[in-house]
Amino acid sequence: MAKAVIMPKAGITVESCLIGKWLKNVGDQVKVGDVLYTYETDKASFECESTEEGEILAIFFNDGDEVPCFTNVCAIGKKGESYDELIPGGAKADSPKAEEAPKAEEAKPEAAQAEVTRNQDGSVKISPRARTLAEKAGVDAAFAQPTGPDGRIIERDVRKLMETGMPAPKAPEAAAPKAAEAPAVPAAEYEDVKFSGIRKAIAKSMMNSLHGMAQLTNHHSFDAGAIQAFRKECKAAGGDVGGITLGDMVLYAVSRILLNYPDLNANMIDDTTIRRFKHVNLGVAVDTPRGLMVPTIFNADTKSLLEISKEVKTLAEAARSGAISPDLLSGGSFTVSNLGSTGVEMFTPVINPPQTAILGVCGITQRVREENGQIKLYPAMGLSLTYDHRAVDGSPASKFVSELGKSLEKFTLLLAK
Repeated sequence: MAKAVIMPKAGITVESCLIGKWLKNVGDQVKVGDVLYTYETDKASFECESTEEGEILAIFFNDGDEVPCFTNVCAIGKKGESYDELIPGGAKADSPKAEEAPKAEEAKPEAAQAEVTRNQDGSVKISPRARTLAEKAGVDAAFAQPTGPDGRIIERDVRKLMETGMPAPKAPEAAAPKAAEAPAVPAAEYEDVKFSGIRKAIAKSMMNSLHGMAQLTNHHSFDAGAIQAFRKECKAAGGDVGGITLGDMVLYAVSRILLNYPDLNANMIDDTTIRRFKHVNLGVAVDTPRGLMVPTIFNADTKSLLEISKEVKTLAEAARSGAISPDLLSGGSFTVSNLGSTGVEMFTPVINPPQTAILGVCGITQRVREENGQIKLYPAMGLSLTYDHRAVDGSPASKFVSELGKSLEKFTLLLAK
């Protein structure tokens, strides 16, 4: 009896997955563990391995189809076995690699695709049947009124011309001076690329964020000299400590200072309710080949600087490889997006719903200030906080970034607390 392979459930909160690409076809022999197809959630991409051995008898969903978890995706068994009882409702037992049936436009010569009434060489754009009829009837098909697709003359147009007769020739007009021919405009070269499942999720989330929140961004900066000096000490120490970055230090400081501002460490439940978290579940924006992902460091306020440094690197690598669990891509109470390495001096990060705020970390620039009557340079790092004004007012939002900057300016003291 044929057996079904189902769509896996990739995480507790995932209800459906998008089929990325089939790697096997109907008729292929497979073994348990062979990769049948790729699939993705709105967060990550995975590979589905066969749970059965035999021939692929039928494939029920095509590339790009969204399939509920635990739904039969294909049937595997011995050649000729029945699989009708395995076909899920609304699906068709077919292969995404099967040759498509000819379209109606291709089946009828007169409905073939055409661009304009005339070809580039000036010849009439006409179907073969219409041309044959015009030649037999002795009429000039160029006078027919085209009704075919994209201005093409088809058989009924020639027949109407035969019934109504040829139009009277126009009186010759005085030849106008010939204008200089304009240079040919080269055709634009481009390609249309459809959004992946992850890109669609990002687009939907960002649009909902901007449309559904009263977002405002405050820009601040602080003297990054202390964290630069500490970074040099860590690098000189080597080992795991040597991998601690300036970004890790910002994450550590955020995890400590954020608890003093509960409305920033929160989620909007509805227009009148926010959920304040007892611990900081710190989302970290990560750029991946599939798009932006935000893995979460849970209970970051209870972890040391070294633990945060190690965990963020592990999460980022899992996100980039596509192997991260969707459960680690949700549940955040606050997000940090670091564009400092790209040279950005300030930007407006978009809040990750349903959170109430997001911190943008910018690059370091040399600025001047007066010290004891003298002008001196100092390394200034920018911090851009976007917050939902429905939940947070400007004063506490500004106080948070100010306290964060002062703590980073005296980072070793923050470590001692």
